[in-house]
Amino acid sequence: MRRTLRGHAPLLLLVLLPMAAWAAWLGWDQHRDVHPDGSVSGPYEAWQVIGLVLTLLAPVCWAATRRHVAAAVNGTTAGLTVAAYLDWSDDASGLYLVGVGMVMVGSLVATSVVANAVAALTGRGGARPTAA
Repeated sequence: MRRTLRGHAPLLLLVLLPMAAWAAWLGWDQHRDVHPDGSVSGPYEAWQVIGLVLTLLAPVCWAATRRHVAAAVNGTTAGLTVAAYLDWSDDASGLYLVGVGMVMVGSLVATSVVANAVAALTGRGGARPTAA
């Protein structure tokens, strides 16, 4: 059991970390901004999304340098997708599912590129050897 849990620790960490980062950067800002001309923007500012991306860059790179590329990609994507779903699911129009899908695809593509690039640049792109 211990060996199994230890083997899944990077994936579990990389699912929970994006959810916490989403809550820290985006979860508290739930209102839209109404400008003097009547246009509406928000609820997030660009600096919040940039902060989220930069915050998640560190754990993705950390995992990729330790040959946990799949955990970096799948965990981060799953964590962000669940966080977006939980944050936006109260939207009555149902269009939140489009946004959640876009978060899922965008995070899958971005983390795949970053994790594989880091693994290739550090020379650790191969699979982790298993004990015989």
